[in-house]
Amino acid sequence: MKQHIPFFLLSAFTWLLLASCSNDDLIISDSDSDTEIENDPVPVDVTAKPPNILLIIGDDIGKDAFPGYIEGSVKPNTPHINALAQNGILFNQFYTYPTCSPTRATILTGKYGIQTGVTYANQVLNSSETVLQDYINSRLGNAYNTAVIGKWHLAGDNDVFNPETLGIDHYAGGVGLDLTNYYDWTFTEDGQASKSSDYLTTTFTDLGIDWLQQQRADRPWFLWMAHFTAHTPFHLPPTQMHGQGNLPADNNAIRQNPLPYYMAMIESLDYEIGRLLAEIPEDQLENTVIIFIGDNGTPGQVAQAPFSRNTAKQTLYQGGINCPMIISGKGIAKGLRSDALIQATDLFATIASIAGVPTERYEQSYNFHQVLEGNATTSQRPFVYVENFSENSEWAIIKNEYKLIQDNSNNELLFHLTNDPFETQNLLEMDATDEIALVKADLETEIARIRE
Repeated sequence: MKQHIPFFLLSAFTWLLLASCSNDDLIISDSDSDTEIENDPVPVDVTAKPPNILLIIGDDIGKDAFPGYIEGSVKPNTPHINALAQNGILFNQFYTYPTCSPTRATILTGKYGIQTGVTYANQVLNSSETVLQDYINSRLGNAYNTAVIGKWHLAGDNDVFNPETLGIDHYAGGVGLDLTNYYDWTFTEDGQASKSSDYLTTTFTDLGIDWLQQQRADRPWFLWMAHFTAHTPFHLPPTQMHGQGNLPADNNAIRQNPLPYYMAMIESLDYEIGRLLAEIPEDQLENTVIIFIGDNGTPGQVAQAPFSRNTAKQTLYQGGINCPMIISGKGIAKGLRSDALIQATDLFATIASIAGVPTERYEQSYNFHQVLEGNATTSQRPFVYVENFSENSEWAIIKNEYKLIQDNSNNELLFHLTNDPFETQNLLEMDATDEIALVKADLETEIARIRE
């Protein structure tokens, strides 16, 4: 793939026009800024060829189950994911929410869950939200064809509310997908639901391939590919899709030792990623930015040290929210590992910039395109804020080297992530110092501002 090609495929006239604007002209206001952007269309060079965008979401895949990270001792065999990392950037400090729906909502809207109301799994995104695909096309004159394939999980029990309701061109997959069997699930396309007995991960890939084959070569596309894998139920995928050997397929064996089945599921996802990429024509693939993320941490049943059942998915510990991310392809620096502080919200402004909309900041989304180009080692993001609201509320904030958690019993925990990256020592249980008191007060001030 070609490397170090600028993201903004705008004409020289467009660049001169943008250069005459102040930075504030590119900032959408939120609680700490009164500057607003005018939503006029961005001038576009119609002779340019904007990049395609492929966002792949793996479900319930934490760093302890992902190649390239020190967490976890058992790793899946994932040659296609490995190739993306070798030809792109692997991120160490990418933060999500601890459950899937809020992470997806933050990417779509650039907002924290406290703003959208999606703070826990299976909650409903308000249909009035401006979503990323619509934001891009409203600024670029509908330049992109857009699709969401796979797991939606932002409609609650509403089978009608799907991505097409929000202005995305095409949707096919599973709207709610409260899944109990990868061979028995409800398929939705064109607003119609039907039962499917085909293997879920393969079907989602087939749907993605079918949609891509319908795209015109002269028009860019944005495909949001949301797999259900490797979410429970743990199971044995088709033999050709994994390398975990002759595992028994009975439920007793799976319950006794689910880890190899979980690894087989991740390998099946890698297999299908390879199949999808192989179907993209070479010239289109060279003009594509590929983003792979895990939407939250590993399920507790299969969490590996240094994480545990109590510090993995559905928790605000690192095992629940510090997740894998790889970005590779057109214009992306090659073979790097980044410590830049990134939150899932930041994908909104960054993907918009990749598409040609120069959005330095939008709501709680900070553009990190300079990191992608290899021109910066840090992001603009000053801190990470994550919440987990179900019956009781809890939140976490990370700033500089410190992380403060308030759990759902109103207990407070403070960790120094540089000295204690896996949160073994609560500093608030130690002898009080002025430094710790100042750190805690600073973090609480940020929390009060966010949640006011």
